[in-house]
Amino acid sequence: MQHVAAATPAAAGTHHEEHAGFWRTYVFSLDHKVIGIQYMMTALLFLFLGFTLMMLMRWQIAYPTKGIPGEWFALLPAVIGVAALAVGVYSKRRLTLLVGLLFGGIAWLVWWMVSDEVLFPEGIMLPELYNSFGAMHGTIMIFLGVVPLAVGGFGNYVVPLQVGAPDMAFPKLNMMSYWSYFVGGLVMLTSFFVPGGAANSGWTSYPPLADIATTGQTVWLFGMVFLITSSLLGSVNFIVTIVQLRAKGLTFMRLPFFVWAQFVTSFLLLLAFPPLEGAAILQLMDRLAGTSFFLPSGLVISGQVLDVAGGGSPLLWQHLFWFLAHPEVYVLILPAMGIVAEIIANNTRKPLWGYRSLVYASIFLGFMSFIVWAHHMFMTGMGTVISTFFQTTTMIISIPSVIILSALIISLWGGSIRYTVPMLFAIAFLPMFGIGGLTGLPLGLAPTDIHLHDTYYVIGHFHYVVAPGTIFALFAGIYYWYPKVTGRMMNETLGKIHFWGSLVCMNGIFFPMLIQGLAGVSRRLYDGGAQYAHAQNVLQWNEVMSISAWALALFQIPFILNFFWSMKKGRQVESDNPWGATTLEWQTPTPPPHGNFTSIPEVYRGPYEYSVPDAAKDYTPQNVP
Repeated sequence: MQHVAAATPAAAGTHHEEHAGFWRTYVFSLDHKVIGIQYMMTALLFLFLGFTLMMLMRWQIAYPTKGIPGEWFALLPAVIGVAALAVGVYSKRRLTLLVGLLFGGIAWLVWWMVSDEVLFPEGIMLPELYNSFGAMHGTIMIFLGVVPLAVGGFGNYVVPLQVGAPDMAFPKLNMMSYWSYFVGGLVMLTSFFVPGGAANSGWTSYPPLADIATTGQTVWLFGMVFLITSSLLGSVNFIVTIVQLRAKGLTFMRLPFFVWAQFVTSFLLLLAFPPLEGAAILQLMDRLAGTSFFLPSGLVISGQVLDVAGGGSPLLWQHLFWFLAHPEVYVLILPAMGIVAEIIANNTRKPLWGYRSLVYASIFLGFMSFIVWAHHMFMTGMGTVISTFFQTTTMIISIPSVIILSALIISLWGGSIRYTVPMLFAIAFLPMFGIGGLTGLPLGLAPTDIHLHDTYYVIGHFHYVVAPGTIFALFAGIYYWYPKVTGRMMNETLGKIHFWGSLVCMNGIFFPMLIQGLAGVSRRLYDGGAQYAHAQNVLQWNEVMSISAWALALFQIPFILNFFWSMKKGRQVESDNPWGATTLEWQTPTPPPHGNFTSIPEVYRGPYEYSVPDAAKDYTPQNVP
């Protein structure tokens, strides 16, 4: 395939002006690096907001009869906001000032919600509000937090650099992708202020409940349309950039594994999101235009038969939703695996074991993710034949995951390991994702899923994949690429405090969920199961999990302080390649200039030429002849 590598840094200037003023440079920028930073900062803020909702829910679960001390939950974002404002004033950084104002806004939002006697009578969280918080926590963490950070943030910043491109293929499309995401996030947040509150039908928005729920459900659907559109625009851009803008000599089998992970992820987004966007529009029609795509005939609500045309199928929504939502799991995990692979290769000072097997496994993983969706639907009475098909494909899809995990673990063998902060997070990812994967096997088998379905076991399994799994990988990526973005290193001591505290607390939150789930405690209970006799022997874990969650919040303070403090006071890098890495992003000036490269890069070797016998150094960059 012909490479369009003749687009020099100077030619990239035709896409966007180098000196275009503050708004064009930092707000409505066309530069992939600025857009990546925009995605990253916005996603981190949404992650913090979603985490705050979870902390409020954890209080309700641990102490269902005690009032929620709203001022305590508002204190953390308020302190962070004041600290960010102070750092912003001292460093004269507009971005830090903006972050301070946003954290202050989150503090005000939390305080307002808890002090509102309608939402929290006497500080007690009503079951309806608990459902809203649960729905919005899941939506915010997945669609507004982890995916935009993994794909929009890291993908936008790193992929063009790793393929030797001056920018993304379609810079204006890239900007539209970010602003569609940003508007979708704002629309989601407005649902807290509409009559009846935010969406309360779960992050899955199952009808018929979602078709008749509060106004916030309509706002949720509009927000999802914006978010899905953002993902579609971004995925097209990534695919074209990787295929067409690779540097001369950068064949597909010389691509860093992170680029392969983003490549497969982009196809998942492109092919799986349209069915959900169509389904969201159909559900909006049910709510606003009187249709009944997902409403069956004879539906009785509060003793009254709902007057609709009838003939709709609630199961149709489940099929359309899970056709996206299971590939979405790999949208979460594949970029994380790519980040971990880069960091492990760099910090073991040896090539990744089985590079080709990693590539082929990720492609097979992406393909198989489209034919396992109905393992979320064993309880719908689909029949034993089709259940057997989906549980078989579910067992098959575990094979490429095991191949990737095994290759990363074997890569550690015999390496001269540097236990840097990014490496600590990358190593911890391996057993955490392993636990998440192993606990998913019983849920992929119809006989065992019948007993475990909709219990806390499902919550524990999924969160092990996403929280100490994917989010640990994202933290690793932040610590790893931070010196390339800012020209300064993050503080190692603060980073290790952040790592060890997060590792202990995350296991304190999610492992007891597996215990409660095996005991039969259902998910989405606003009192944590206190009314059920069979749950009494495991209720004590509710307090343990809640304390662990609040401690986890405290251990994020060193990270936040480290993140902003290091921008101004962090140790300055002594070279453009402080980690001694081989891939192309480390061969640019620090931070990368407009157009990325001072000269057109050419690639001569694979991505992980570490410790080559008889080489002058223990690493050989891809662009060295």
